[in-house]
Amino acid sequence: MSFWDHLEELRWCILRVLVALVIVLVGCFIALPHVFDSWILGPTHSDFFVYRWLGFVYGEGSDVQIININVASQFMTHISTALWISLLIVFPYLVYQIWVFVKPALYPKEIKGVKTAFLGGTGLFYVGCAVGYLVVFPIIFKFLTQYRIGAEVVNQINLNSYMSIFLTMIFVMGVVFEMPVLAWLLSALGVINKGMLRSWRRYAVVVLLILAALITPTGDPFTLLVVFLPLYLLYELSILLVKNES
Repeated sequence: MSFWDHLEELRWCILRVLVALVIVLVGCFIALPHVFDSWILGPTHSDFFVYRWLGFVYGEGSDVQIININVASQFMTHISTALWISLLIVFPYLVYQIWVFVKPALYPKEIKGVKTAFLGGTGLFYVGCAVGYLVVFPIIFKFLTQYRIGAEVVNQINLNSYMSIFLTMIFVMGVVFEMPVLAWLLSALGVINKGMLRSWRRYAVVVLLILAALITPTGDPFTLLVVFLPLYLLYELSILLVKNES
């Protein structure tokens, strides 16, 4: 294929992804009001199952009321949230279209490795998003809403503030969970090996602790540990996936 043929193929791949995104976006926009309270605002409810599990840490609590102080905020939140959910749903199809585009340029021995990276990266991204929604965000949100600098200060959580940290935590965890795939690719390129990662383990613990502290805006040791443990397990998984020194 000529350069222009490749460009035409890329254009069709992008067009197919955009069409799929628009279709899913419309569906998400219609369905969102029916699931917003139960799913998006799930962590604001005192009976959220994560809080029941961690009752020994935070004790009994009450529902957190989300307020809105901007006229257009609810409508814009509806659009932006539907868009982010649509991107999550369409993500595997996007990866598939990337695979369709690059596959003809690969040698047969490379196809298996790249396919594994695409599939593994997609799966780990979703696992990371699930950990962000089910574990990281609820714990951080619970701590911040219960924290009081003074008895006279009342927490009133704004919708924009809630959605900002909600989406950030979920997508950050999704990206962080790509660590094993990145390590595997760097190993395949000969940049790192198993021995290097083992020798760096003590430094990695410090770096991962700093990263966990940046992800969690709280000083709660328990919350920091909840974020740090998945990161450390991902590092150990990376060691298992990379090659030995050749």
